[in-house]
Amino acid sequence: MARTTLTRDEVLDAAASLVKQHGPAALTMRKLAAELGTAVTSIYWHVGNRESLLDALVERTVEEVGAIRPAGRTPGDRILSVARILRRELRERPHLIAMVHERGLTDRMFLPAQQALVHEVHAAGLRGTRAADAVRAIQFQIIGFVLVERNRERSPAQSPAESELWDPADAPHDPSLARALARPVDPERLFLLTLRALVKALLAPPAG
Repeated sequence: MARTTLTRDEVLDAAASLVKQHGPAALTMRKLAAELGTAVTSIYWHVGNRESLLDALVERTVEEVGAIRPAGRTPGDRILSVARILRRELRERPHLIAMVHERGLTDRMFLPAQQALVHEVHAAGLRGTRAADAVRAIQFQIIGFVLVERNRERSPAQSPAESELWDPADAPHDPSLARALARPVDPERLFLLTLRALVKALLAPPAG
C-alpha cells in the first residue's frame, strides 16, 4: 500500500542512505520510491527529476559537513575537535563527498571548517601568513589522513602483511618497535597523535 504522506526531507534521507551504501549509480527514482513505499510520481513532486535530486543531496551534504561546532577549553583542544568532526563527516559519506567534488563545490564545503580553524588560531595569537599556513596545514593533514585511510581500506589484501614483515628477531636493536609495527593500525589513535603534534608545533611561539 502506497504512503499517503511524504516529506521532502524523508525523500532526501532515503536517497542519501542509498548513495552512502551503494554509490550514486544505485540511486534510481524507481528504487527510491520502493524504499519509501510510495509512487515514483510522488518522488518527482517532492524533489523534481533525478538530476534535481542529486543537486539537492549535494547542497545538503555541503550544509551538513559545514555544521562545525568546536568544543574544548583551549584553542588547541577546539582545533582537535574540528579535525575529529571533519574526519568523521568525510569518512561517513565518501560517495556524497565525491558528488560535491564533481560539482566543483569542495572549497565551499570546507569553508565553515576553515573559518572555525581561523577563529581558533586567532585565539591562539597567530596572525597573517602564519595563521593562514596553520589553517591550511591542519586542513591538509585531515584530508590527507582520510585519503590514506580510504586507500588502505580499499587496497587488496597484502601478502606478506605488516604483521608478517615485522619480527622482533629481525630488529634486535628495538624489538618493542617491531612488535608495535606488527600490530594492526589504530587509525583514531594515530590521527590524534599526528594532529596533536602538528597543532602544538603550529601554535608554539616563534623561536627567537
